[in-house]
Amino acid sequence: MRLSRRKILQLSASAASLPVIGSFSGLARAEGAIKTAAIYTVPVEQQWVSRIHKAALTAKERGDIEYTFSEKVANTDYERVMREYCEAGHQLIVGEAFAVEDAARAVAKDYPDRAFLIGSSFKPDAAVPNFAVFDNYIQDASYLTGMIAGAMTQKNNIGMVGGYPIPEVNRLMNAFMAGVKETKPDVKFQVAFIGSWFDPPKAKETAFAQVDAGADILYAERFGVSDAAKERKILAIGNVIDTQADYPETVVASALWHFEPTLDAAIKAIKDKAFKADDYGQYSFMKHGGCSLAPLGTFDGKVPADVMTKVTAREAEIKSGAFTVAVDDSEPKSS
Repeated sequence: MRLSRRKILQLSASAASLPVIGSFSGLARAEGAIKTAAIYTVPVEQQWVSRIHKAALTAKERGDIEYTFSEKVANTDYERVMREYCEAGHQLIVGEAFAVEDAARAVAKDYPDRAFLIGSSFKPDAAVPNFAVFDNYIQDASYLTGMIAGAMTQKNNIGMVGGYPIPEVNRLMNAFMAGVKETKPDVKFQVAFIGSWFDPPKAKETAFAQVDAGADILYAERFGVSDAAKERKILAIGNVIDTQADYPETVVASALWHFEPTLDAAIKAIKDKAFKADDYGQYSFMKHGGCSLAPLGTFDGKVPADVMTKVTAREAEIKSGAFTVAVDDSEPKSS
């Protein structure tokens, strides 16, 4: 359920009469569903946030958490909303701190009896023991989609449209490019960033320019890119979510992020009175079930069989630890 600011303030007022919990471990002893609030700067339909939202709904259905959220929260309002949820008695705060890192950690310091599970490009800090970080380390699945893309390009020219050149975007693009080179070493890449997390028209226009420059496959890190591919009748590679059903003749493969292992680990830590400033990034790795290659759907049987054999073998090696996909956070460049 969405919680309006008015409702938050009403809950804040009622929470003022509750006994103050003196330490985080004291809160962790609470039984029953964990009162959880999520704060998103974009709509819940956006790829990255939609996966967090999905995992939270699953945990709610199991009875592990009570769940409320605010979406499209401006960066300038983020700290205020965090504090209002804390004052309203929420025990677990989930969100993203990519543009409000200092403010988010300051809030956590002021509420040591709350648990914070926050998307961040930075590492946990022992000085803020209740502030754990996570990120979408889905480079494993991205590598596999790259192997497929390399097999499907005819022009050896792939366009890539991202939001911002930050680590959580860069590592997926770099892994994808490495996968492409395993099956097609001589592919050229066009890399562009639109400077927004949610601007489908701009992403679409950027993708059109790449198609005009020779790309016959598009890496859709942002919404809008697959629309461009569909209109120009070329292929696209999905990211974070599975849009194959929406683009059955366009999206040949997607790397899926599963936030459930990350959230479930945090829930368990809270219930075990063991939540601390951990890095939850590992739970996005394929070996933990945090990412996967989406079913090919309508493209099942259209990708060369020998390549899919290689993809299946590589997937097994990733899961067993025999093969490690590099985590490369450097900004990818056109080639």
